[in-house]
Amino acid sequence: MVRPPSPEEEDRRRLCRERKTLLAERIKHTNRIKGLLCAQGVFDYDPLLRTRRARLDDLRTGDGRALPAQLKAQISRELDRIELLMNQLKIVEAERDALLEPASEAPSPALMLAQLKGIGSQVATVLWSEALYRHFDNRRQVAAYAGLAPTPWKSGSIDHEQGVSKAGNPRLRTTMIQVAWLWTRHQPDSALSQWFFERVQRNGGRMRKATIVALARKLVVAFWKYVTSGVVIEGAVMQAA
Repeated sequence: MVRPPSPEEEDRRRLCRERKTLLAERIKHTNRIKGLLCAQGVFDYDPLLRTRRARLDDLRTGDGRALPAQLKAQISRELDRIELLMNQLKIVEAERDALLEPASEAPSPALMLAQLKGIGSQVATVLWSEALYRHFDNRRQVAAYAGLAPTPWKSGSIDHEQGVSKAGNPRLRTTMIQVAWLWTRHQPDSALSQWFFERVQRNGGRMRKATIVALARKLVVAFWKYVTSGVVIEGAVMQAA
């Protein structure tokens, strides 16, 4: 049964999605500036530094000339767009962080996730707004919604799995794959990380990508149990206060 989100839940998703859009636009303008300067033999300019305006005035081309006037004006306009995007990102991130503040004595699911080491405020908010606000009856529904559940295939006496189905929330699936890699780095002593390391070692170092998908499936189920029932992930470490 399809359970559409309420208008409030759907509206809450906009923060993380808008942040992703703003970041993509900032990257586009940053790369454009670097490409323009690369053609002039300039390779060490970072448009995101606070000194970007002062450095632009001091730049010299590869053969020692000052930047052409029209090129410098174009880059200056690109910096205007970047600075606008940076200000908008600050606003969006402030509103996102406000969602992590407890409205009552009980912490919100996003705040519970952010207390885990290796889970930042952005990831915690994405997991909450994209999935963990919903009601799921069992762990298979959670994995299926994330696009991480195996797909059964039957024909006569043949019954086997076809691999992972990607028919789920693409934002959640991408985030969980990233979280799985981060989990092995920041939570190496947890039971799930140890399972991953043992499985990779058993395969002689092969199939790391397939195994990380399996870890992502286990993690999203573990997060669901954690925020709904308070079941702490075995061996997980909390953020330092």
